[in-house]
Amino acid sequence: MAGGAREVLTLQLGHFAGFVGAHWWNQQDAALCAPTDATEPPGELCPDVLYRAGRTAHGQETYTPRLILMDLKGSLSSLKQEGGLYGDRQLDAAIAWQGKLTTHKEELCPPNPYLQDLLSAEGVLSHDGIWRVKPIPNGKESSIRVWSDFLRVHLHPRSICMIQKYNHDGEAGRLEAFGQGESVLKEPRYLEELEDRLHFYMEECDYLQGFQILCDLHNGFSGVGAKATELLQDEYSGRGIITWGLLPGPYSLGEPQKNIYRLLNTAFGLVQMSAHSSLVCPLSLGGSLGLRPEPPVTFPHLQYDATLPFHCAAILATALDTVTVPYRLRSSPVSMVHLADMLNSSGKKVVTAAATIPFPLVPGQSLPDALVQLGGATAWTPLSACGAPSGTRFAQSVVLRGLDKACHTSRLAPGTRLPSPLHACDTGEDVLARYLQQEQPGGRSSAHLLLAPCKVVPPYPCLFSPSLSRHGLLLDGPPLGAAVESIPVLGALCSSSTSGRALGDLARELGKLDVRRWASFMDAGVEQGDVEEALQELGSLAQCYQGGDGLAD
Repeated sequence: MAGGAREVLTLQLGHFAGFVGAHWWNQQDAALCAPTDATEPPGELCPDVLYRAGRTAHGQETYTPRLILMDLKGSLSSLKQEGGLYGDRQLDAAIAWQGKLTTHKEELCPPNPYLQDLLSAEGVLSHDGIWRVKPIPNGKESSIRVWSDFLRVHLHPRSICMIQKYNHDGEAGRLEAFGQGESVLKEPRYLEELEDRLHFYMEECDYLQGFQILCDLHNGFSGVGAKATELLQDEYSGRGIITWGLLPGPYSLGEPQKNIYRLLNTAFGLVQMSAHSSLVCPLSLGGSLGLRPEPPVTFPHLQYDATLPFHCAAILATALDTVTVPYRLRSSPVSMVHLADMLNSSGKKVVTAAATIPFPLVPGQSLPDALVQLGGATAWTPLSACGAPSGTRFAQSVVLRGLDKACHTSRLAPGTRLPSPLHACDTGEDVLARYLQQEQPGGRSSAHLLLAPCKVVPPYPCLFSPSLSRHGLLLDGPPLGAAVESIPVLGALCSSSTSGRALGDLARELGKLDVRRWASFMDAGVEQGDVEEALQELGSLAQCYQGGDGLAD
């Protein structure tokens, strides 16, 4: 791959972050492998932003994610920690060492029996002559226990960092509390390992624009993320740090300790990571960040099981693949720092995400017609557990992708009365920009329009309505029965009064909580003073959004 990319280093911290990341990298891989044609020109997105080129000891060229991931013992299943591209580290050591060698071998977990097709790239030859990977059979998706079960991308040996002192499975030895996570990166063993991997990737970058961090927010990994963002800010000042705080689907009122820990970890994580990041965005299909469970969000053309991380993570990864477009474009002046500066003015570091998945378009319909039919803010599905994206939007970054250029503008005959001002625009970019100006006249907006759709080939789950075509367009006739392979998506990052309300609500819930009843959380390294400080910081963050729509305290 050619040089000159504005590189981004990705950190994945936690098991749900691993689920989202696995879908994310699978989608990047599908885009890399996709054949190009007139409707999908190469070059819009620069893969070198996320990937690095390398070479094995035998001279084989490799292309792997620029990635550091941390997870707990037992989370890899049959995946080797060192990956499979660069040989066996034990074998290499045996070759280098001429003395006696004793090997203690731990029994590997067998591969998931329902995912053999994915691991072996077995597929079927479809009617159009294209070899396609088989989808996971219906009803078998619940067998996917760990993210490594469905990751199709080879990782570099420096990518995976396992935290051996905590267990992924079982009830004992879990990483449950913020203080536990903080203590992980206070240990020289793990801190030095992270710093060593950071230096490895940094040294080969020509222009590193920053770091994107996918971090569990609901468990002890929020503490790992807090220390990691602090380290990055101290060591790599001036680089962008965009943190995605991830929470899985709905939770149950019957698990009080887990819910209290979830609230505390979320509050501490948002406070600490926003202090050290350029931008923080919580991502969840749940309805609330607080203790009161809300039903999961719904999509008109998706049918998903909110209790399955495999499903939830796929949707969130699709949103991420869209809203991160501005700093991944081949020809764009927008960097991570520029994007953050546009959205986080006056201390508004916590933003929300929303998306329309898929963007509803009938074959032959124009973009102006589709946007008029879509309507305003109610058409967006919120993805940050902060409520509907209503109220004042101070700034927003919007990406629409996957629409054929022929439908970007209106094709009405000359002299026809225009249904809306959108129909008078000469380019698709102007159509989208004017739509955003109409919806939020006082806010700053940045808009990007891409031809390339979002890839949703297996192992992406089969979530789509039968009323969609293979390319994700709405059918006005009987279903064709073809599997959906790509979809148009409209995604947005918003700095709005919605964030202020959610942060204020979180502060009020934290203020009502008697943390002395949860001594186990405090024993993990958090003191009463830390809770009071977090409460004050949440209130200060919420105040940054005042003045938008009468937001109070």
